[in-house]
Amino acid sequence: MIDTKLYTLLRVCETGSFTKAAEQLSLTQPAVSQHIRQLEQELGVKLFHRGGGSLKLTAEGEIATRYAKRMIALVHNLQRDIQDEKQQLTRIVVGLTHTSESNPVAEALARYCSENHDVKIMLITDTIKNLYAKLRTYEIDLAIVEGPLTEPGYNSLLLDTDSLVLIVPNNHSLAKQGIVTVEELKNQRMILRLPSSGTQNLFLSHLESRGISIEEFNVVLEVDNIATIKDLIRRGYGVSILAKSACLDELKKGKLTALPVENLSMMREINMVYHTDFGHDDILRDISRMYNDVARLYL
Repeated sequence: MIDTKLYTLLRVCETGSFTKAAEQLSLTQPAVSQHIRQLEQELGVKLFHRGGGSLKLTAEGEIATRYAKRMIALVHNLQRDIQDEKQQLTRIVVGLTHTSESNPVAEALARYCSENHDVKIMLITDTIKNLYAKLRTYEIDLAIVEGPLTEPGYNSLLLDTDSLVLIVPNNHSLAKQGIVTVEELKNQRMILRLPSSGTQNLFLSHLESRGISIEEFNVVLEVDNIATIKDLIRRGYGVSILAKSACLDELKKGKLTALPVENLSMMREINMVYHTDFGHDDILRDISRMYNDVARLYL
């Protein structure tokens, strides 16, 4: 159902090479080149800038690859839904941020599947930016992200509110304080999420609103994986600013301590974002209810 030239386009885009794309597609290099030329002729545009031994998408090429991903995903979803209808199944691809992966969301989805055998969920973890991109191309059906809805054309359902807090080991000198000042925080060895994360961006925006630069802090590590950060904190290698929801299990079991930072009220929403034609409002309501049930266990 899909023009094979679209697969070729995406593979060339991914590899940055006609030769590598040909190897992965089990085609000859001339066949790959011909596919791209034919697409360019059909669309009346150049898809790649050629030269200097590298390939770079043109502006028109960016548009073409975006629609190619969407077309392939839609056909895949069509085939999946027809097959699922025969088996009386509902499959949903859910995109999570790394923070959502570490909070009660994943447990709530797992519990929902265990109680609803006719629903199968696939979880994909990525950055907020990439999750919105996957929504646009229909690679995922639902994204659970921190912060308000940022793009038009989607619906959202508030799942929870969350806050960023300082996470320290229980034996830390600050652990017995009720609150931490920014000046005290500047004296700590800090392990932060990556700059591309919503967590670090929210922290930085609140600092900037008070005229404070991240350069004033002793950031010794930047780590993508939240579980790794929590493990390093427990081992005494530093402290971190993390979403409280991502540390609920450790806080309940007394493995870590959470403290608010004075004058930094770092609150944010947790939203389920989905296409207007999603068509499974009952599942959204059930997931929301299940999340609330799971979250109460950590209170």
